Amino acid sequence: MEPHWDDLRVFLAVAREESLSAAGRRLGVDPATVGRRIGRLEEALESPLFVKSPTGYALTDAGQRLMGHAERIEQTMQLASEELSGEAGGLSGQIRIGAPDGSANFLLPQVCNKIAQENPDLEIQIVALPRVFSMSKREADMVVAVSPPTAGRLMVQKITDYKLHLAAARWYLKTAPPLKTLDDLKNHQIVGYIPDMIFDKELDYLSEVGIEKPTISSNSVAVQINCVRIGGGVGIVHDFSLPFFRGVHKVLEDEISLTRGFYLVRHEDDKRLERLNRFSQALCDGIREEVSRLEART
Repeated sequence: MEPHWDDLRVFLAVAREESLSAAGRRLGVDPATVGRRIGRLEEALESPLFVKSPTGYALTDAGQRLMGHAERIEQTMQLASEELSGEAGGLSGQIRIGAPDGSANFLLPQVCNKIAQENPDLEIQIVALPRVFSMSKREADMVVAVSPPTAGRLMVQKITDYKLHLAAARWYLKTAPPLKTLDDLKNHQIVGYIPDMIFDKELDYLSEVGIEKPTISSNSVAVQINCVRIGGGVGIVHDFSLPFFRGVHKVLEDEISLTRGFYLVRHEDDKRLERLNRFSQALCDGIREEVSRLEART
């Protein structure tokens, strides 16, 4: 019995999610159906593809060999779909973007809204997570990252640089001790990342300016700037976020000014997919324009 493409889709979902229930959620079917489809595929190939491990479903040697073939078939099906649907017009279907919550909160809503308005048949999903995304597991079609990955079969494109500064709420500064020099920071509450939850060295802002431990900390940029907004202390924030918080202003601007970059990361196998190529170009152009527009307002 020859395997069906639909069964291979299920196989890829389980291989990437390492769970029947998670694969079912991705595919929109119940876990029991996923299990039956995997059983049917294993019967067709006369070989076990997964073994149940303490952490979930792990690929057997046969499953690992099948993975490459299944991904190539997936790419072929996507290319065929593009050609038949005439992607020369508007973009359609679903595209998922993974991003750290700074860009996801303050840049991607505006950028993606513009792209969506120009492509009414397109569904855009923004997944904001304070961690590194796995492209091998296809957690997203593309990822906005704060540092370029150095391993894996990936395409990496520099999007733009952005600025960060110390900031505080105006009313906090009126009641807090003087803040004229870096040494004065020792008299202030500091807002920043939870040290052991910093998932990328580029986010370790406070140690770069000589601050060992924040007073109030979170793994979320949005939570941090909201702490600053309500007078919780002084924190390093993205310049592009400041226009969203009228009462928050940069401090010690001449002493502390950080520059970081955004990178677009895609799987190498997707380079022939015109649909994703066009979307990624629009996304990069939009992020560059939005960073420039918002930073100019600070």
